Amino acid sequence: MAIIGFIGLGNIGRPMAKNLIKAGYKLVVYDKFAKFDDLVSFGAEGAVSSKDAASKSEIIITMLPNSAQVKEAILGAGGVAEGLKKGSIVVDMSSMSLEDCRELGAAIEARNSSLIDAPVSGGEAEAAEGTFTIIAGGEKAAFEKVKPILSKLGSRVVLAGSLGAGNIVKLVNQIITSLNIASLSEAFVLAAKAGVNPNLLYSAIKDGPAGSKVMDEKLPMILDGNFKCSFKPGFNIELLINDLQNAVHSANDLGVSMPLTTSLMEIVQWLMVDGMASDDQSALVRYYEKHAKVELRK
Repeated sequence: MAIIGFIGLGNIGRPMAKNLIKAGYKLVVYDKFAKFDDLVSFGAEGAVSSKDAASKSEIIITMLPNSAQVKEAILGAGGVAEGLKKGSIVVDMSSMSLEDCRELGAAIEARNSSLIDAPVSGGEAEAAEGTFTIIAGGEKAAFEKVKPILSKLGSRVVLAGSLGAGNIVKLVNQIITSLNIASLSEAFVLAAKAGVNPNLLYSAIKDGPAGSKVMDEKLPMILDGNFKCSFKPGFNIELLINDLQNAVHSANDLGVSMPLTTSLMEIVQWLMVDGMASDDQSALVRYYEKHAKVELRK
C-alpha cells in the first residue's frame, strides 16, 4: 500500500485520517495548528512539517479550511512542494477557486508530480462514517491511482473532468443549495408577514414544483428555531461564505455574471457581522425575519 501524507487534522480531517489507518494505510500526519498525538497513538507517524510529510509519502492529502491555508501548506516555506518526490500525487480535499486550483496544479506539475482536486460534500458525521460524496478533477491516470484511497473516505467517488472540475461541481452544488434556502426563506417570511401559517403553506406546496429536498431538510430546522450545526446535515455560515467567495472569484476569472450569488454574499456577510458565523445555512432566514420583523416558528 502507498504511504499517505495527511495534512490538516481538524474536525473533518482527523476522522478521515483515522479511517485510512483503519483501512490499513500507513499515514504520516501533520497539522500546523492542531496536536495529533492521538493519531500517532492510533498508528500514524508524526511529521515536523508539511515538507517532512511529503518527503516520506507517495500520496499527500490536504484537508484545510480555505485556499490561503492550502497554498501556504503546499507552496509556503517548509511546504509540501519542497518535499515532493517525482511521481507523487497531491490530493486537495478542501474548497478553493478555479484560479487557485490551477495555480497549485502548475506548481506541482513543475515538480514532476500531479494534483487532484477532490472536495467533499458532507460534514463531521460523513467524515467519521466514510460516506462523503467526493467529486474530483484531474488527470484520469492519477485519479485511478488514488481512487481506492478516496473510496475509504466516501461512498461515492467520481472524476468530473480536468483539474478544477471537482471544485466547480462543489461550488455549483453550494450555489444551488444556498440560493434555494434563501428563496424559501424570502417566500415563507412574506407569507408569515401576511398571516399565512407556515406549516399549512409547506403542506400546500411541498409536493408541487416548488418542493425540494432542501425545503424538506431545512424548513423543519427553521420552524424549530434551531440553527446550530450540532445535527446532521450541517454546514455553517462561515464555510458558506468561503464557498460563495470562491464561486464569485471563479466566475470573474471565466467572465460569468452571477448577480444572485453576489447578492447572497451580502446577506451572508450581514449574518457573519451579526454573530451567526457558526450557525447552519438555515440561518439565512434570520436576515429576512429581522428585516420583516416577523419570525417563522411552529
